[in-house]
Amino acid sequence: MCQVDEEYHHQLESTDRPSVSKKCVKCKELLAAVVIRAGDAFCRSCFKESFIHKFRAMLGKTRVIFPGEKVLLAVSGGPSSCSMLRQVQEGVSQNAHKKLRFLPGIVYVDEGGAVGLSKQERERTMSELRDIFRSTGFPFYILPLEQVLDLPSSVVVPAPPLSEPPTGSYKAAVDHFLQTGSRNDTTSQEQEEMSLPDVSESRTRSLQQLIGSAKSLTAREDLLSTLRQHLLVHAARTEGYSKLMLGDNCTRLAVKLLTSISLGRGAQLAQDTGFSDSRYGDVVSVRPMRDYSAKEIAFYNHMFSVPSVVIPSLETKAPEKASIQRLTESFVTKLQVDFPSTVSTIYRTSEKLQTAGRSSSPAADRGRCLLCMCSLDTAVEKASALQATLISEQLSHTKIQNPGPVKPEVPLPAEQHCSSSGEEDCGGTGSSCCSSVKEAEAPDVRSQMCYSCQLTVRDLSSVHHLPQYILSEAQRRQRRCLMREEIREFLLDDEGH
Repeated sequence: MCQVDEEYHHQLESTDRPSVSKKCVKCKELLAAVVIRAGDAFCRSCFKESFIHKFRAMLGKTRVIFPGEKVLLAVSGGPSSCSMLRQVQEGVSQNAHKKLRFLPGIVYVDEGGAVGLSKQERERTMSELRDIFRSTGFPFYILPLEQVLDLPSSVVVPAPPLSEPPTGSYKAAVDHFLQTGSRNDTTSQEQEEMSLPDVSESRTRSLQQLIGSAKSLTAREDLLSTLRQHLLVHAARTEGYSKLMLGDNCTRLAVKLLTSISLGRGAQLAQDTGFSDSRYGDVVSVRPMRDYSAKEIAFYNHMFSVPSVVIPSLETKAPEKASIQRLTESFVTKLQVDFPSTVSTIYRTSEKLQTAGRSSSPAADRGRCLLCMCSLDTAVEKASALQATLISEQLSHTKIQNPGPVKPEVPLPAEQHCSSSGEEDCGGTGSSCCSSVKEAEAPDVRSQMCYSCQLTVRDLSSVHHLPQYILSEAQRRQRRCLMREEIREFLLDDEGH
């Protein structure tokens, strides 16, 4: 019960909030210049040392990148990827402590055509990024997103993975690198300076038609991310890079994890948020910035003058509820303000996710998604939620036929028999016309995708808007599946019987 007449003489205890007037928690001598988390107050020099150590420790303990290996840095111009570029630039310098011994290159994908930027705005962005790339001395490649329309079908075919080195080979590779005396100095590489390649307006319109065919902003962002990843992997393969370094930070990965769950990508979380991703086989994606929060990166870039470029995206100036990605980001960032451990808790959860080992045989590769290249999660039992959803969708699209008198079939005019103009009539009527045959020969794309990518493609106005390399691979898989069904009784099973 509340005691009204009772007097309280004890004062309430005040919480001890961190302040920049405190001493640095590391050197305990200088005043703190930045507070990352409660109790983590660093001076300027200790903060820089801790930031650099975290980056090199991440690469050192994973031992994924070997000495002399070519690594392609995917720089988008944002704070996280530009900070990653600065860490690599300082790590490969001659006077660096624990020097990085790989050969870096830079790639930037210009998405101005998909966003709707003018040619002048795209050139202005290229000029700013070109100055940043030239200062590093690394070879760089600027690729317009329109090039994704002309990619070969091999992009969505997993290449044979590189042979995994035996245990202890990393230390042997380092010793061999030091003994041979081969100085992998990136400044001696031939720097490739190139402006934005000439892109025809027709290709830009085709790209805009592809992105605009998605009805929701959620599907457009997911499709754009997939196409960007395809172009990055193709660039790494053609230029001879075996590793692709991405700039995803801890905050971005926390948002991505919750977004992926909302989009039905629970089976692919380990590949989408883990440190290394080897779904493409010969090109392995790594995320060395996944231990840094967005706040930590912003402080570092401001204190040590790391340049970045502000580039509009699809979700620029979009309302909070415009897409699942935008809503999830707003939810996580607002929750992080009141509960500072939100991002780290979500991130630590993603670290525990693993994918069961799978065979690299051609038979196992048939179970890959046509878009995201992850394992298919649609091979489930008949009595499952997914099958119930598919049956409901089929029933909802079924049209009720109204029985009535059968009308005689009237031949169509000659100009409606086929879509080709100036050629002979195909001689078909109705469903036997060549245009109907072409429509019927459209590949069954959705059956070769995971559940999340099926939702994205279902949001498109037509599957024919997809790039040709995806449709070609879908047709190839469909033909091989039909061929396998025809000769099934002559094939041996996996056990050799």
